[in-house]
Amino acid sequence: MEKDSQGLLDSSLMASGTASRSEDEESLAGQKRASSQALGTIPKRRSSSRFIKRKKFDDELVESSLAKSSTRAKGTSGVEPGRCSGSEPSSSEKKKVSKAPSTPVPPSPAPAPGLTKRVKKSKQPLQVTKDLGRWKPADDLLLINAVLQTNDLTSVHLGVKFSCRFTLREVQERWYALLYDPVISKLACQAMRQLHPEAIAAIQSKALFSKAEEQLLSKVGSTSQPTLETFQDLLHRHPDAFYLARTAKALQAHWQLMKQYYLLEDQTVQPLPKGDQVLNFSDAEDLIDDSKLKDMRDEVLEHELTVADRRQKREIRQLEQELHKWQVLVDSITGMSSPDFDNQTLAVLRGRMVRYLMRSREITLGRATKDNQIDVDLSLEGPAWKISRKQGVIKLKNNGDFFIANEGRRPIYIDGRPVLCGSKWRLSNNSVVEIASLRFVFLINQDLIALIRAEAAKITPQ
Repeated sequence: MEKDSQGLLDSSLMASGTASRSEDEESLAGQKRASSQALGTIPKRRSSSRFIKRKKFDDELVESSLAKSSTRAKGTSGVEPGRCSGSEPSSSEKKKVSKAPSTPVPPSPAPAPGLTKRVKKSKQPLQVTKDLGRWKPADDLLLINAVLQTNDLTSVHLGVKFSCRFTLREVQERWYALLYDPVISKLACQAMRQLHPEAIAAIQSKALFSKAEEQLLSKVGSTSQPTLETFQDLLHRHPDAFYLARTAKALQAHWQLMKQYYLLEDQTVQPLPKGDQVLNFSDAEDLIDDSKLKDMRDEVLEHELTVADRRQKREIRQLEQELHKWQVLVDSITGMSSPDFDNQTLAVLRGRMVRYLMRSREITLGRATKDNQIDVDLSLEGPAWKISRKQGVIKLKNNGDFFIANEGRRPIYIDGRPVLCGSKWRLSNNSVVEIASLRFVFLINQDLIALIRAEAAKITPQ
């Protein structure tokens, strides 16, 4: 009986153990079914953390790397407390942990649209300042003044000297940007307002001449000897036609340039001969055979020329010895505001590229070589391969008159009149001297010449 009761007790304990085990298994199975149902709504495949499959830009790469590092830090901080606990995880917890990786990782937050917009906005002014790098505020002011004067962008491109060499297309694009681009025009206006008043005055003095201004200047006769008062009176009579920064000296310099290129009303330019080959005077002179020309020798004239040549050579030697005191200075023409005369300059031979300051009573013109040194080297102005090594001499007489003597092979043109070899011609103020297609304007220092004439008049009675 005791054995039977002990067997029943054991069987009841086993039955209760199996029942508790079956209940635990049913609860685990229920949890499995609930988790499988819950997981049924989420796709099992792994999805990309980026919402658009495209290549990332540099700023997005930086933001995504920052976002990944922050999520990793959060994940490690959440796991560490479990590891620090002394109790081991149960079997159900192990199963949950083993199933946790199957859940998809939530997508990383996309970069905020406001941040990308701010980055783009910060890049736009950099591009604008990069475009403004070649166009300086002085260039913009020059462009605006020139367009207002001429109303022609082609004339502006050919006549204005900017700080950089711009093409016609670049000039057009810059003008249209100043007109229609609000960002560029605002920045350019702010930069131009910061210019110094002296810089603005210098820029305004370089403004191109309009057609109305040149038409008024062309009415001044080429044979007349206009002074600064003449051009000052012209400014007073036509204040609306001339630009606000024009001065009498600027008008005089531009009038001399127009006279040099036969642009005045009373000057005429002869038409070119028809045909492909244009024959000038120098080419016709080369075609002449000197052997066929009769040489009428004059012994008296030759003797006088020999004596004069000796005298001139002696004077040239004296001038060479005093070269440190009396010399010819060569300056580059940088603008209209530079003074032409000082208290030692008798006259100026002014070209387009350089100007020669005459500071002695006699100077030689020509082409300088290693064996032949002269006062005025015409090769500095332009091509001088047709000019003789000693082309001519400009001399100041005691009465204050300047004469030019041609000693070269080719003729010298004074106001359109040819001066042949061995001939002389009187030079007046504003005379145009042309030597082998190089043109110069001869300017006389009237104040200094008047003093020389007064001293000569004092010496003559004695």
